[in-house]
Amino acid sequence: MLVDTKHRSTEIEIMDDLDMSGDLLISSLDQLARINKWLGGNKITIDGLKTILQNHPKGKTISIVDLGCGNGDLLRKIADFGRKNGYKFQLLGIDANQATIDYAVQLSENFSEISYVKEDVLSEEFTTHRYDIATCTLFLHHFEDPVALDFIQTLLQNSTIGIVVNDLHRHRLAYYLFKVLSSFISNHMTREDGLTSILKAFKRKDLERISQKLNVTSTITWRWAFRYQWIIRKT
Repeated sequence: MLVDTKHRSTEIEIMDDLDMSGDLLISSLDQLARINKWLGGNKITIDGLKTILQNHPKGKTISIVDLGCGNGDLLRKIADFGRKNGYKFQLLGIDANQATIDYAVQLSENFSEISYVKEDVLSEEFTTHRYDIATCTLFLHHFEDPVALDFIQTLLQNSTIGIVVNDLHRHRLAYYLFKVLSSFISNHMTREDGLTSILKAFKRKDLERISQKLNVTSTITWRWAFRYQWIIRKT
């Protein structure tokens, strides 16, 4: 029987255990970063930043917050991009798992422009942050539609430039391609969560439905490998 991708799954990922720590977590974070690199995932977010920063002056410090930052690999890529292109970035990574934050800090010791904080993005505390740009890479699919809408509305309210979302396309072919890829992955959490993530992910109509409720300018672009780049600009 073929996998059903008609509706978003509500299954919980193993990594959603915010108290997880230890070698399995570290191995999974590193494996996800490698897969993202193989499939060009971080490039999609960097390209989104290039687009949203067009004609933005480089002399002013630009604050960027990355939600669900994991081991910080994306933030280090953003820092490298900023250094090479003359931007002054102030970067903040937020994740609700303390072990994940500790690991990200360790890996980012050569990046003075990056800081990290353990925080639940659905908490009242998170709503006090202010920033120019918010990035969400492989993160929004963790939330059901009403929560995702409220979350994006919070990001819009507290940003000055906009949001770059980079997330999975819920598609049957994506599911089976990852299943083939996962046969080469020894980490069972990465294998299982990868398949679950695809089933929890979005179709274009899902993102368009959320976008219509925001009443702002946005563009949704399909990118390989089965990703959507969603750029939301402040009006």
